[in-house]
This record gives sequence, structure tokens and C-alpha cells, in this order.
Amino acid sequence: MDKPRLVYPVIVEGKYDKSTLLSVFDATVVTLGGFAVFNSREKQALLRRLATDGIIILTDPDGGGKQLRSFLQGILPKDKIHNAYVPKLAGKEKRKDKPSKAGLLGVEGVGREVLERALAPFVDSGERVEKTEKKQQDMLTKVDFFADKLTGCDNASARRAALARFFDLPDDMTANALLDALNIITDREGYRKALESIE
Repeated sequence: MDKPRLVYPVIVEGKYDKSTLLSVFDATVVTLGGFAVFNSREKQALLRRLATDGIIILTDPDGGGKQLRSFLQGILPKDKIHNAYVPKLAGKEKRKDKPSKAGLLGVEGVGREVLERALAPFVDSGERVEKTEKKQQDMLTKVDFFADKLTGCDNASARRAALARFFDLPDDMTANALLDALNIITDREGYRKALESIE
């Protein structure tokens, strides 16, 4: 059975939240890496870029999640933010030895039904889009960057900077960060067009 597709990208706190969400939905999911986002220009720029058509914030129901949500509401366009919430449920995630400081389940632990209710307003009511092997094959890789002189040559950093500016990203992103960002915000065709424009 196809997974329901979410119409906007979703921001979550960490990789386990992302994994849980992708087990339920077909979606673009971006992790904050916790409070590291406060000092990451690269991540903030990526989030702003992703929010162009709308973005969902889904953080944990504890104090840290509230702090992260407040920060995101301050750096993202207010008219593009869609807030989704999971209820405060006491418990402990299976992978943890003990409950969190607040004693509440995070996004990763609340269960499928809770997530389906929380994100129901954002499910695409049109045709379901199933993730396919072809989509995985279309992902950009380090090999592409090397072949396109974005790594491994004298002017690679300048070419990466130009490519980043084309997509309104910081022009001092590392090669790995830029690669990750491009795989989220564009496809191989868009990447090729961008390369042509900076030649």
C-alpha cells in the first residue's frame, strides 16, 4: 500500500524522528540536529529555501521542542509556516534506557496513529506519489560533483559557491552540505540547468 504523501516538507528534531515519520508518510523530512541549528547558517538557509511554498514544523512536546519551534518561527516566513503538534504522552522510547527529562514521548515514540492525526491536514488528497528505485538512482552523488568539477580541482570551491548562490544557499557551504541540500531542493534536471547557468 502506498504511503500518504505530505504536501509540504517537514522539520523534525533528529534522525530517529525522521526515520519514524518516513515509515508512515511519503515526505521530504529535514532534521535540525537539535540546538545545533541555532549556529548553523547552512541549515537555516536550507530551511528558508525549503519554506518557499510552505513548511511543517513538528517538534517534540517538551521544553526543548518548544524552544526550537520558537526559533524556527523567528527565522522562517510566518505565512509559510504550518505548525503540527504531537500530544504530551508520558513514556520512554524503546531505544532509550530511561525517559527524557520531561518524561514525555518525542515524535519518534508517539506511534503511527498519533502521527497520522497530527499530519492529516497536510496529506495530499490527489494522486499518491510512491517513492521508487528510480528516484533513488536520480540522487546526486560525490561522483557527480567530481565529474562536474565541483570537487577535486583548483576552482572547485568557486564553482560550488556559484552553484549555491543559484539556489539561494550560502556560498561557503562544504561540498557535503551542498550535496545534501541539492538532493532535497532540486532534482538532477534542475542541477544540470543550474550548472549550465554558471558556466
